[in-house]
Amino acid sequence: MGLEGLSIGALAEVMQMSKSGVFAHFGSREELQISVIREYHARFEEEVFVPAIREPRGLPRLRSLFERWIHRVSAELDSGCIYISGAVEFDDRPGPVRDALVQMVRTWHVALERAIRASIEAGHLRADADTAQMLFEIHGLILALHHDWRFLRNAGVLDRARAGFERIVDNYRPIAEPASALPTAARRKPRAPAHR
Repeated sequence: MGLEGLSIGALAEVMQMSKSGVFAHFGSREELQISVIREYHARFEEEVFVPAIREPRGLPRLRSLFERWIHRVSAELDSGCIYISGAVEFDDRPGPVRDALVQMVRTWHVALERAIRASIEAGHLRADADTAQMLFEIHGLILALHHDWRFLRNAGVLDRARAGFERIVDNYRPIAEPASALPTAARRKPRAPAHR
């Protein structure tokens, strides 16, 4: 139902509670909406950020962040992403709910930008890589994925998103790339050809 459809009454009905009981917990519809945003962000961090941060610094971590992000988007086919739907609902409506949404999205952007910078520092990306541009393009892939997956129900969009990510990375690769930047499967030595 989206953040805008969320109300004390709707939650009370779903939870089979009284409106006054729900109101006593949240205090207002606005605080209920903000609480949902915070809970969504906490789950997002738990599913996307925390596992990815265990990966080695640099491109492996950035790649893991993106892969886990697109996996989450694909899991939200029916429910939708609060970051994206909320941006549509509250893009031109100033107030605490919009502020909470903006803060959460900016927090995620900061995490991605740090991963990009760490990739540069590790030598996995060129020193002159434009971090803001990379962040913009990677986020753009997620928006396109969400639109084509949820709205258009197009097939093959996960593969397109992954291919788009690799194109962005390829654009900023150094000439001599450290082996640690390659996906795990690509680090394995190829087998020697069999002699005939």
